[in-house]
Amino acid sequence: QFKLIVENPEKPIASGLQVKAVVEYTPKCAEDLQDKLTLLIDDDVVHIPVLGLIPYCDLEIESEVNFGEMTANNKLVTKEISISNHGTISGVFRILYDGVVLLNIKPARGVVKPKSVRKIEVDICTDVPGAIKEMMKVELESRGCTEVWIKGVVVEQVLKVLGVNCGKVLKCINFGPLYFGTSKTEQIYLYNESPECMDWVAVLEDNAIGGEMGTDLQGTTDAVLHDLGLKTKDVDVSTMILCVPNQGTLQPYEKSLITLCFSPEKFERDFEVNDASLVQDYVLFLRFETVGKRGSWLQNISGGATATTRSHSHHVDLALTGSGFPVILTFKPGTVINFEDCYLGEQAQVVCTMKNESKFLPVTFRFHKTAHFSISPARGKLKKNSEKEVIISFSPHQIGTFDMKQIIDIMGTGVDKNNVAVLKTKPFHQIYLTLHGVCKSKQTSIVFTINPGLTPLISNATGQFVVRGTGQLSDTAPVAILKSTQTQIHTHRKNRNCEDDALIAFPNDRAASLRPSEWNKKYRTIFTKTERYNYVDPEFAYTDSERLLREENKKHYVHFISRLRQRRLEKKAARQFCIYNNPVSIGIKPAEGLKSPNISIKELPMEKPQPKMLPLDDNGMLTSRKLAAIVSKSTNEGVWSWFSPMPSSAQEKEDCSRTLTHKQLHQVFIGPSTIDFGDVCVYSTTTKELHIINNLSVHIWIQIEIEAAALQETSPLSQVVPPLTKTHIPVVFETSTVGVFKSCFSYKINNQHIGHVLVVAHAMPLELHLSKRELILTPIPGCLAGTEFRRTVRVCNPRNHPASFTWKPVTGDRKSAFTIKPTRGYVEAYSDVECEVVWHPGFNAPETGQFTLCVHKGNSIHLKCFAKVTIHV
Repeated sequence: QFKLIVENPEKPIASGLQVKAVVEYTPKCAEDLQDKLTLLIDDDVVHIPVLGLIPYCDLEIESEVNFGEMTANNKLVTKEISISNHGTISGVFRILYDGVVLLNIKPARGVVKPKSVRKIEVDICTDVPGAIKEMMKVELESRGCTEVWIKGVVVEQVLKVLGVNCGKVLKCINFGPLYFGTSKTEQIYLYNESPECMDWVAVLEDNAIGGEMGTDLQGTTDAVLHDLGLKTKDVDVSTMILCVPNQGTLQPYEKSLITLCFSPEKFERDFEVNDASLVQDYVLFLRFETVGKRGSWLQNISGGATATTRSHSHHVDLALTGSGFPVILTFKPGTVINFEDCYLGEQAQVVCTMKNESKFLPVTFRFHKTAHFSISPARGKLKKNSEKEVIISFSPHQIGTFDMKQIIDIMGTGVDKNNVAVLKTKPFHQIYLTLHGVCKSKQTSIVFTINPGLTPLISNATGQFVVRGTGQLSDTAPVAILKSTQTQIHTHRKNRNCEDDALIAFPNDRAASLRPSEWNKKYRTIFTKTERYNYVDPEFAYTDSERLLREENKKHYVHFISRLRQRRLEKKAARQFCIYNNPVSIGIKPAEGLKSPNISIKELPMEKPQPKMLPLDDNGMLTSRKLAAIVSKSTNEGVWSWFSPMPSSAQEKEDCSRTLTHKQLHQVFIGPSTIDFGDVCVYSTTTKELHIINNLSVHIWIQIEIEAAALQETSPLSQVVPPLTKTHIPVVFETSTVGVFKSCFSYKINNQHIGHVLVVAHAMPLELHLSKRELILTPIPGCLAGTEFRRTVRVCNPRNHPASFTWKPVTGDRKSAFTIKPTRGYVEAYSDVECEVVWHPGFNAPETGQFTLCVHKGNSIHLKCFAKVTIHV
């Protein structure tokens, strides 16, 4: 089969020249051949082996494919398997698999070109947790059947609350007893025990079963029932429980430090109650949820899910317990303390006993500084159910009666507004004491001395009687001694009826005084009231013309200042007029000169309270009551459909470009997360609703991306949902392939936040059922001949697609005596059709017969008929 074509040279070959030889291989059978060529070079012999190999394919595939750890989040995970061909011709492969774990194997058969690699995609749906160990058989050309193992582990997305010190799982945190107005913090770890990133948000379950808000659990049953009627139900518990941070992202197997703060607050009562009995116990539940995983609520809307497709819980609950107590601090002898009267410079003391009536908590106190009073010690700490003596001193600095309000600060730890996770010591409660004290003045003998004409240290221009007391009162101002102007004892008879406003001159006033203090003043003597002579020196005194000139000069300046003021007021009025000079105010200042009407409470309109909507920039926690109020407002507005597919207005464009936080995303409900169509028929069209509820105060833009061919009829795929609105998108399923269908499609919120929905269906072929497989026909007494052998059989359609059928009789050598009507028909979905079977008696007529129900593009069913003939003698 080898042929050598060469022409041997007759002469030796010179250096640099060559001789060409051709070897031809012509195989005649599929086998490998081996031969050799012998080359004689002078005295040397060279053997050249010759091999003739047939072409072949060499296919190779991986023996194991490991998906690793996957999270049970209803997604489709795809892995690629490589089939390599190391041969020289193309090879054929075929994959055989009859399990239910592997959904799609594409392609299941094909050809691998020589010296190339073919990729095979294998899809797994991560809807059910568990270990995956599946085997599929791969038939490779020239290699036979090869086993390929598919391995992996599907784990649930689990959130755990761990203790900071112990590292163990926590179910409950007990904050213990606290005073109203104080705070206490506890730290925990939030652990993501899954191989996938997780966005989480904290929701306070303030309406959970078993929760208590402000109930005295130590009281009697009657007291608790009575307290339930007094308790305010509209209490925002999010102000009592703080979680920092209350939203975030956890990487796979990552821990995040969370700080929980408990701050009990006293409920407002409709009437006064005893503070000593005002004890409030709290039992609350804090839920850490995965963002967007609220499929359980939406699953109920769509009719629920099966056991294999139900939405797994992606949350963890943490119970929080604590108690709030009032500050009960009593004082002996009471809150009103009276001190003994004392004089200036003296001191009075009262011993006051403070007692902490609380059996659970100590009290840290601090007295404010108060004028004329001092406390020792001014600050301190009282242990639980203990007392302490405090000395209050009254040291007045002036004469009088003092009623002072003594403020006592009760110190405790509170939340810092700038950093919630940090507590600082501050006063959270105040107690008031009333301190009453009187400071009296001492009686002092006063010595009167007469000024002999010399001007004293303290006197007026003319001198006066000077009061000099003892050495202790030498620094005080003198007081008047004699009111001579009000006496008439020594007044001269002719001067007793004078009614002018003359001044009284003092005895040391000299007649030789140069000038009086004022030229137009009159002076009289102190006793006889005789008018004194006033000497006016012309060299020093003003003339009449000079006095008039001074008066005119004063008036000039007074008028000048008055004109300046008037001009300033006119400019101000002009500015005010320009401000109010518009078509609405027309230059009139609003409400100028108008009096507000007296409106009674009865005239005010009653408004319905609107549920509070969580603003976008709210830093508080989400609570189940807030979410329920928002959801009720959104769902009561009615279902809207066919919104704008893209943002059009400026407001919509601004809203739809926002990046939503985790808490805001948690208020957008899109689901259910698993749409289960159940058993559906091929070639049928089935519709399920994908609900969208926007509980935010802004627009959101929903975009859906679908790649599965069975869901291509779904529309609309883009919608702008207004605030506080619910809508739905009909998801249409239609397939022509029998089997289990599992696929997921993704959606985007504001073109940023991605989510997905799993679609599950079991495509069944067209099928009809018979009410009976065997039919016995018996005569009915009293009926006419030819009508007595009749029976009916019911053809049922259990599927959701109409089916057409045809009856075909099964006949052998003999002709059948049975007929059936109608011979063909049409059965609607979930309905049935009655068919009548008649046996025609005759000579030598067969008493048995058989029909075949043939369903178009469906199954076939056999119906056996028997005629039971009764002979009457």
